[in-house]
Amino acid sequence: MTVTPSLMWSLLIAMAVTNLVFRLGPIALLSRVHLPLPVERWLSFVPASVMAALVATEVLRPGGRWVVPWHNVYLFAALPTALVYWKTKSFLGATVTGMLAFLALRYFLG
Repeated sequence: MTVTPSLMWSLLIAMAVTNLVFRLGPIALLSRVHLPLPVERWLSFVPASVMAALVATEVLRPGGRWVVPWHNVYLFAALPTALVYWKTKSFLGATVTGMLAFLALRYFLG
């Protein structure tokens, strides 16, 4: 099968529309419905849970493979990052701290 530019653009537009429908559909529906307080409270934990799952996977298994903890630069960089976020509640500050810690550790530890 030959992939032509028109086929590529058609697939790209179809994926964009599908993505838009699946993301905006629930938002549009839930914005008009009053959810019970326990459900709202439960849903408030979803973003933090997803972020934790994504970060934990990359910190504990960088590149998809297990690394011995004392050789894991990602794990060592995550420690000051978590500390900064815990103390300041600043996502930007934690991100900058994590990047600087990671770069410094990679430079000094290899």
